[in-house]
Amino acid sequence: MDDARPDPFATAAAEERWAMVRGIVAGGDLTDPALRAAFEEVPRHLFVPYYYVGGGADRLWCEDPDPVRRAQWLRGAYADGALATRIRDGELISSCSQPSLMARMLEELDVRDGQRVLEIGAGSGYNAALLSHRLGDDAVTTVDLDPEITESARRHLAAAGYRPAVITGDGTRGWPPRGPYHRIIATCTLPCVPQSWLDQCVTGARILAPFATGLIALRVSEGEHGKYAEGRFLHTPAYFVPLRGTLPRPVRRPHLGALPRRVSENQLFQFLLTLTGAALDPREALSLWQRERRPERERFGITVQDGRQWAWLDDPEGPYVWPLPNG
Repeated sequence: MDDARPDPFATAAAEERWAMVRGIVAGGDLTDPALRAAFEEVPRHLFVPYYYVGGGADRLWCEDPDPVRRAQWLRGAYADGALATRIRDGELISSCSQPSLMARMLEELDVRDGQRVLEIGAGSGYNAALLSHRLGDDAVTTVDLDPEITESARRHLAAAGYRPAVITGDGTRGWPPRGPYHRIIATCTLPCVPQSWLDQCVTGARILAPFATGLIALRVSEGEHGKYAEGRFLHTPAYFVPLRGTLPRPVRRPHLGALPRRVSENQLFQFLLTLTGAALDPREALSLWQRERRPERERFGITVQDGRQWAWLDDPEGPYVWPLPNG
């Protein structure tokens, strides 16, 4: 849909949007009135004029000549689920995340008036619009490596009336010209934490990013040898497309065929294996997992300091630490 044309779905979309927000609130999220107002007022359907269903086999779009399929597209745009918005050679390249997860992440980001936010991974532009509604366009920068993604995000944002800075570039390097930042949020899974992000943050900044199959919340501090960051994982599971850029590729998870299915399919065990990468083979991981009574995500954390970074269980200086690649 062109931003110069009136929105033919505005009335029906408003009803769907309010229903979406009621569902998110009923689940315990959107306790911040300003953030709730953003979800109530930003039209998500303008950011997903089409999306793929059935594993990419079918595309729903706003201009389908069939009114039944148009109605299905609009309902899906406000359903509490992730939407596949870009598929290339059978691989998911970009998506619009589940609204309730986005709400949880933005609340955990804990933005305040006057703060500057850097978003890594522009996606459809919807998340940047929510941040712009909350903080103003001038406070928000979103970066993506793919020029097709940034161009469509910029177009969607304009159609909805928002104009944050949309940058085509390597998000692993941040974007210094718009810093320093008080908050950084990533909408793609990291293999490690880029040091450049820390360098572009103010002391006390918060970084929130998908890591392994969880969400890590880091606080940036000033140390003897420069900025460092440390924090724990949230309880929330999270599955995002990998970050593309100059960081190392994630370590492939080892084969789990030798383990019982009830163990290998357990989300918390999979999180432990993904977080520790090649440092633990499956049997070592299982022994640790059982010995520590199936630890929840919140017991794990990450430290980035003095040119190295590591994941840990319970204590960053304790017996259970695993090196991560340097960013």
